[in-house]
Amino acid sequence: MALAGPHAARARHAGGAPALRGRAAAAHNPPVDIASPPALEPAWIVTDGAAGNLRPAQALAAALSVAAREWIVRPRAPWGWLAPHLRAGAARAMPDALRAAAGASRPALVIGCGRRAALATAWLRAAHGVFAVQILDPRADPRHWDVVVAPAHDGLRGANVLTVTGSLHGITPAVLAAAAVRHAHLARIPAPRTAVLVGGPSRALRMDRRDIDALCDHLAAWHARDGGGLLVTTSRRTPPALAARLRERLSALPARVWTGEADGANPYLGMLAHAQRLVVTADSANLLAEACATGNPVFVHAPRPPRGRIARLHHDLAVAGRIRSLCDAPSTWDVPPAPDEALAIAAQLRRRFDSARPAPAA
Repeated sequence: MALAGPHAARARHAGGAPALRGRAAAAHNPPVDIASPPALEPAWIVTDGAAGNLRPAQALAAALSVAAREWIVRPRAPWGWLAPHLRAGAARAMPDALRAAAGASRPALVIGCGRRAALATAWLRAAHGVFAVQILDPRADPRHWDVVVAPAHDGLRGANVLTVTGSLHGITPAVLAAAAVRHAHLARIPAPRTAVLVGGPSRALRMDRRDIDALCDHLAAWHARDGGGLLVTTSRRTPPALAARLRERLSALPARVWTGEADGANPYLGMLAHAQRLVVTADSANLLAEACATGNPVFVHAPRPPRGRIARLHHDLAVAGRIRSLCDAPSTWDVPPAPDEALAIAAQLRRRFDSARPAPAA
């Protein structure tokens, strides 16, 4: 799901001028004791440009308090087909601008997220000695990176593997407070306000018109019981036909529905900030993690049981008391405080970086 404001994907294709993110990103998190010394910079972020990969990398850079140069890497064939497993000749798969920049002034740290980025981060480590951090399971031996940050539900383990619940994200109290002010108009939607975060079909979960209708039936029943209004947003993975059906079914309810740029600036963060409860489709670890970070009750719409890794995440969040099924009656409960896992991971990365890169003699 694309985010507006501080979490917007601003990078362009690496063939053009890559984006630079200043320390404004770090300002979204409260000051911490792990403020980056110069040794952690310059830092790069490498992704394929997908918002679901860019956001976790940006969140980690912000938690480390580093200004990161963003690159989009989409390796050419055959490397792109087999990334990150085909590493022989990987330099030829990299954009010319990135390859030149690495040769001229290599970064101290590179943060990658996603399978295609994993090829680039492994290459930067092997060819240029860059401290490489890869987010998400690269589906390859973790030894090709200095640190791999993987969702716990992926089941990846290793001496250099750090795990998080769901995914890394930049949703903090400071971010939500700023978003509440920036999107103050959303407070005009009557309370209780329910944020509805809709993803899309995946390999583990299909999503069709019947699923959207079932979701809307639940929301209409909640409104009949409690009143209030809806803050509804779809993602890039939501099929247009399903987004249109969602808008049609909710047209009679007090709702702000955002399905794309035609609806104006993306109010996603404002929706998180102004909601008293949230409903999330079952397909997305990112949406679940970001919803749970608000500290409000989160209900999951899963018309059919999820399978595989995402099912393990659902189980872990339910056991922790962070989510309930949408089939449960709308309610509130004492939601456990959400830990800032990005800051915790950043602290561990700092120690590992310092161990791997001892400070130069005075």
